[in-house]
Amino acid sequence: MTPERRERLLSVLNKRQGNLTVVLENVQDPHNISAVMRTCDAVGIQEIYVLNTKIPRHKKWGAKSSSSAAKWLTVHQFDNIDACFAALRAKYDKILATHLAHDAISLYDIDFTGSVALVFGNEHAGVSEELIEKVDGNFIIPQMGIIKSLNISVACAVSIYEAMRQKSLAGHYDKPGLPEAQYNTLLEQWGFEEEE
Repeated sequence: MTPERRERLLSVLNKRQGNLTVVLENVQDPHNISAVMRTCDAVGIQEIYVLNTKIPRHKKWGAKSSSSAAKWLTVHQFDNIDACFAALRAKYDKILATHLAHDAISLYDIDFTGSVALVFGNEHAGVSEELIEKVDGNFIIPQMGIIKSLNISVACAVSIYEAMRQKSLAGHYDKPGLPEAQYNTLLEQWGFEEEE
């Protein structure tokens, strides 16, 4: 690995955020998942969770949509809600779902300086009732139009860019945000990716 390449990888790793993640529940279109991955990489999210309980496990993502973002992210795939939530609860303090509930809060009222997992649901059915019962709360993205929903990848992008804004103001990108062991493992993996 060239010194320039190592410097670039270190620069990216130093901005990775270990206390923010995205969970995709039964998202059918691999291009939507890939677009989400690309945005996650852009804002410094390292880990994402893909939960498929009603559709088959994805074998690959839409390569054109992701610009190969998948190889730079840690993707956890689950086919069981309880197992997925056990993993999330072990790492994140708050789990919020995009859902038009009467008690849903605005995206802009979420405190992203804490440890947060955001759940986005299926393109047609949204987040499942079973999953909604397990989350800590629901949030909505304020909208002014007649249509009250956004494409999954757009909704995710809007949400995690708000998270990035808050985290930037709080100085989270000024210091490494991953545990040291994970940081070192990723640096080694990424260096190996580059050599292939």
